[in-house]
Parts: sequence; structure tokens; C-alpha cells
Amino acid sequence: MTEKHLSSQFDSELNAVSSRVMELGGMVESQISQAVYALAQFDTDAADRVIETEARVNAMEIEIDRELSSIIARRQPTARDLRLLIAISKTTANLERVGDEANKIARMVKSIIESGAARALPSTDLRVAADLASGLLRKALDAFARLDTAAALSILKDDDLIDKEFDGFVRKLVTYMMEDPRTISASLDLLFLAKAIERIGDHAKNIAEFIIYIVKGADVRHTSMQDIESALQ
Repeated sequence: MTEKHLSSQFDSELNAVSSRVMELGGMVESQISQAVYALAQFDTDAADRVIETEARVNAMEIEIDRELSSIIARRQPTARDLRLLIAISKTTANLERVGDEANKIARMVKSIIESGAARALPSTDLRVAADLASGLLRKALDAFARLDTAAALSILKDDDLIDKEFDGFVRKLVTYMMEDPRTISASLDLLFLAKAIERIGDHAKNIAEFIIYIVKGADVRHTSMQDIESALQ
């Protein structure tokens, strides 16, 4: 077996596992979309669809992890190829966790529907944040497919918008609870939802950081935006 054939086969395996990651990403995106719809429309059926997808997401994450372990054991990749495989593994784990957050949202929406108490509270603000988080994840997957560091940098900056939405929403909920203690239970439910949405944004940010790691070999976690921009020049 020639070196060229080995390289070609390795590339084929990388492409195959990358395609699986994008397939997982599409499945998780669908979960988020259904969860946001469930929240917007107080739709129990949409929430149930999110919950039903969770098992498939978990199974695919395990399958991809096994494929990656097999590739590493057989090919013993070095340098950028190894960084790519490590980043794919971490991206897969983050996508599975996004699915977990969507599942939490769906289950909490069902609880809110059953109680009926949260309809008078500012759930519309949550939908805005959820749309931001969903859009950020979509951008992260697109950037990962192209290994686009400029798009990754933009995602890191956009994550601040979700954090600001979360902080503003928390302040609003605190005001509601102070003015009417009867809203405390429902407000805490919404706070739980808001935190899950914020975490989706955090996972999209993590994927963006993995892109920079693959391309530049730089770990930019806990790094200032100025230093990240310098690393990408």
C-alpha cells in the first residue's frame, strides 16, 4: 500500500467523520428550532419532538467518538491532522451538550404549560435570546465546515450579545418577583430556561475557539479579544 494511498484513505476517513459531525449539528439545530417553537407557541407536541430526538443525538455522539478513536489508533496522526481530530471530538461533545440544553428547555416548557403561570411573564424576551443562540450555533457549524477563522472571531464577539440578553432578562425577572412575590415560582422557571439558552451560546463559542485551534494551533480559551485578533493576523 503506497504512501499516497494511505494519505488518500486518511483524507476519506476525515471527510466521512466530518460529515457525521455536520449531520449531528443539523439534528441539534432542529432540536433548538423545535424548542424555540415550543416556547413561543407553548406547544407540547414540539417539546415532545425535542425530547424524542435526545436519544439519537446521544447515540450519534458515541458513534463519532468511536470513529475518532479508531482513526487515531490506526493512523497515528500528527500536527494539524491530530488537532483536527481532537477539535472534532470536542465539537461533537459540545453539540451533544447543546442537545442536552434543548432537551432541558423542552421539558421546562412542558412544565410551564402545565402550570400556566408563566404566560404573564416576559417569555418573549427569551425567544429573542433563543433565536440569537440558534443563529450563533448555525454560524459556528458553517465556520467549522470551512475552517473559517474570520467567521470564528465574529462568533466570539457575537456571544457577548447573548450574555447581555441574559443579564438584562435576569434583571427584569428580579423586578417582577420584587413587585409580585406570586410570580417567583414561574420566574425561576424562566430563569432556568434563560440559563439553558445562554449555555447554547457558550457551546457555539467553544466551537469557534476549536476552529482557531485547528487552523492556528493556538488555544484561545480565556484569552482577551485583542490577543485573539493578534493571533489571527
